Amino acid sequence: MIEIGMDPNIFTIGNFTMSWHGLFTGLAVLAAVLLVARLSREKNVAIDDVYTTAFWGILGGVIGARLFHVIDQWELYSDDLLQALRFWEGGLSLYGALIGGFVFGIGYAALRKLPLGRISDLAAPGMVLAQAIGRIGCLINGDAYGTPTSLPWGVIYTNPNAADFTIIGEPARHPVPAYEIIYDLIIFALLLTLRKRFKKDWMLFLIYASLYSFGRVLFSIVRGDEQAVLGPLHQAQVVSLIIMAITIPALIWLARRPAPQS
Repeated sequence: MIEIGMDPNIFTIGNFTMSWHGLFTGLAVLAAVLLVARLSREKNVAIDDVYTTAFWGILGGVIGARLFHVIDQWELYSDDLLQALRFWEGGLSLYGALIGGFVFGIGYAALRKLPLGRISDLAAPGMVLAQAIGRIGCLINGDAYGTPTSLPWGVIYTNPNAADFTIIGEPARHPVPAYEIIYDLIIFALLLTLRKRFKKDWMLFLIYASLYSFGRVLFSIVRGDEQAVLGPLHQAQVVSLIIMAITIPALIWLARRPAPQS
């Protein structure tokens, strides 16, 4: 087994606490914006439009992340709705961040009459890179922990402040964040390889959305912190299956269409 004993909190000043999760979330957003800004030249998208769209995407990501978490953990917030607004105390959903960020970002792009497919394709590599970086914080903090395992790479958290502090005698758990990091980086490398090969807008984004959703269905099988909401399915699995039901047929339809003349 692998022991992780790091304190999930880096430092505390007054009522403010900087956690590893918060640090890597910030680094993830920064890396995504810088990458998209660099790739924007390939898509002939103005750099100012990248930064402004990113601002609205980040705002929507925060709102969506908190909203999905509150819905998933409604029994904790139903008696105190004001607590649901205290997102800085923790409790964010990755899927909520992705969906909220996409809705706000694409909504702003539509109002500005920017090319939506091109913007989405441009954002896809940055989004999956941000997910990989952000999961490093989850791995340190003990968030998104897995079910018990006897595999040699199972993890135990020895710091009592960890989200998944392991009591003596409890089994090690699947390092689900590590699985997602590896999977996200594979998708990232694939998107970078394919980005110049497609002449049709939306192709890259649809590949990203369908591949990540497929992986999330599998990873949720060994998640130990998610509750079933529809039969044996977790919230993330339900959302993933809905996304796949939309993106895979759209990808097939788009692939069969004639390529635009250059």
